[in-house]
Amino acid sequence: MFKPRSLYWFVSLVLSFDAGAVAAPVAETVLGNGLKIVVQEDHRSPVVVSQVWYKVGASYEYGGVTGVSHMLEHMMFKGTQKHPPGEFSRIISVNGGSENAFTGQDYTAYFQTLERSRLAISFELEADRMRNLRLLPEEYAKEHQVVLEERRMRTDDQPRARLAEHFDALAYFNSPYHNPVIGWPDDIGGLALDDLSGWYKQWYAPNNATLVVVGDVEPRAVFALAKKYFGALKPSKLLPAKPQGEVEQLGERRITVKVPAKLPFLVMGYKVPVLKGASEAWEPYAMEVLAGILDGGNSARLATHLVRGRQLASSVSAGYDPYSRLPSLFSLEGTAAEGKSLPELEKALLEEVRQLQETPVSQEELDRVKAQVLAGKVFERDSIFYQAMQLGVAETVGLGWQVIDQYVDKVNAVTADQIRQVAKKYLIPDRLSVGYLEPLPIPEGSAAPEDSAPLGGQHVR
Repeated sequence: MFKPRSLYWFVSLVLSFDAGAVAAPVAETVLGNGLKIVVQEDHRSPVVVSQVWYKVGASYEYGGVTGVSHMLEHMMFKGTQKHPPGEFSRIISVNGGSENAFTGQDYTAYFQTLERSRLAISFELEADRMRNLRLLPEEYAKEHQVVLEERRMRTDDQPRARLAEHFDALAYFNSPYHNPVIGWPDDIGGLALDDLSGWYKQWYAPNNATLVVVGDVEPRAVFALAKKYFGALKPSKLLPAKPQGEVEQLGERRITVKVPAKLPFLVMGYKVPVLKGASEAWEPYAMEVLAGILDGGNSARLATHLVRGRQLASSVSAGYDPYSRLPSLFSLEGTAAEGKSLPELEKALLEEVRQLQETPVSQEELDRVKAQVLAGKVFERDSIFYQAMQLGVAETVGLGWQVIDQYVDKVNAVTADQIRQVAKKYLIPDRLSVGYLEPLPIPEGSAAPEDSAPLGGQHVR
């Protein structure tokens, strides 16, 4: 994932960056019941992050039960026979820790941050609810209303989030990324406790999970502790997911979403490969650098040309995430400057794409952008939470954690010609979907809807 930063001065340091120089080797083992355990030592502070990643998320769902992964995530805090509702969070809190969970398209994950000596508390609680969750009707009735309210606040009341939801449904015909993580309104409303119970029994098993631990720990001690708490849990018979490949796009797709809003907004997305399943292993890394060329801070092309230069946009960005289970989108989006239109902004963005297709990037610009892309990874490693996130995502989408260690070398190997090749191959009209947010008047007496960016492809409890 590219995180734009303004760190031109960091060029020489980052280009010589060696991931192994700042991160200890990763250790892994697999218990007899199939639970995979991945541990990375980081002894800078006496803290440990423990995350349990389940290989199930919105992209595993089907019509009628969209949102069930996220709803179950909420119910995972509602108690077991051993720990009644609310007890999980209370125990973590009185031990000085913090905890939460999130659901994405490809995963559902639960995490705790604790002082290192209290890791066993996390393991005991997570092992208990991995197999012993009690789905109580009275707790579900309350949490159902919480999720409906969450959808209203995060999507229905946010114009850009509504555009994003309709845009994804347009761009993906039959890929499971067609559906929003939180679920469609009628599906959420129709979810029943039996739906959650079936989902829990099907997917919440040690052989469908990865336990990631990062912090002031020693791998062998973590493995022994994990075996003590998780080792006796029975695995499930897991059936492989049915193939749901996206049908070939046969031409450009467009949508206009009309809702009360303050400002018009534009989103564009090209279908592109990701690391998993890419026919050419270098292409996702070239796409990553390409995103940095367009949107790598104030010196990148979009800000330089369209915001400060031609003053066509008040904000504009590019985005690409190579770490997903299925092919994804390379996105461009922005808000037109006052007096400018969305068609003008769209035309200007397409011109930036054309430049990438026709004119090779200079070596100076390429070096600067690579430095910024890699700097993002350096800063992520400052956080033990994001170290664990990287490992967990890579494992859960089927890439394996080893792909994280390859990132620096792969990005450094990208050439100007490879960037031009992926731009010409993938950023073409037949792969493009375009969405306009057309503001309707805000009803008199109503509060102006939020114009903040969508919260992305995951929902945090």
